[in-house]
Amino acid sequence: MNLSSGWVQIFALSGGLLAVACAMLIPWLLKNDSTLMLVLSGVIISGFMNAVIGVLKYMADSETQLPAITYWQMGSLSETMPESILSVAPAMVLSTAVLLHMSWQVNILSLGDTQAMSLGIRLSRTRTVIVTAATLLTGCAVCVSGIVSWVGLVVPHLTRLLLGSDNSRVMPASFLVGASFMLVIDTIARTLMSIEIPLSILSGFIGTPLFVWLLARTKAKL
Repeated sequence: MNLSSGWVQIFALSGGLLAVACAMLIPWLLKNDSTLMLVLSGVIISGFMNAVIGVLKYMADSETQLPAITYWQMGSLSETMPESILSVAPAMVLSTAVLLHMSWQVNILSLGDTQAMSLGIRLSRTRTVIVTAATLLTGCAVCVSGIVSWVGLVVPHLTRLLLGSDNSRVMPASFLVGASFMLVIDTIARTLMSIEIPLSILSGFIGTPLFVWLLARTKAKL
């Protein structure tokens, strides 16, 4: 089935929100709200969603739809138009405002559940709001550009290494560093060869050694 870019964005955003909702539902059903259980739930849902994408690839037309799906999974800004950005801008602005407003609560959550509760933080509600806002922000970005690997993992760690652990500074700085990183790799992708290179390829080659270096720096400080 051929879909317009608008419908692709809607389905991509809805799929991302559904995946995170399922990942948060599993710990609730098992009555275990630990961080480890949430991570394992994410791994489970990720595996299931990869299987769903595999089914879509298997059913797609090999001449037109399959290359489009594969290319979208590798990420690109070549078809990102002002209209597509404007369509998700309100949700992105709202999510960003929520995360910046709650950055101090993220600092408290990092102290551990017991201490956070003793300081008056409602763990379940706070985590739900933060995860929902982060998911909406990420989903909006992915539905416009496709999947660009390593950005969400490397950029916050790099920013934290430079500025410390205070999320009231790390969060806004991560937005700026992430945007700068995307500008750099998109420029390289458009100029390195005669054809545009998918962004995930470059971000993988850059992000992998950078993340290893970050781990080495973190270990050296411990």
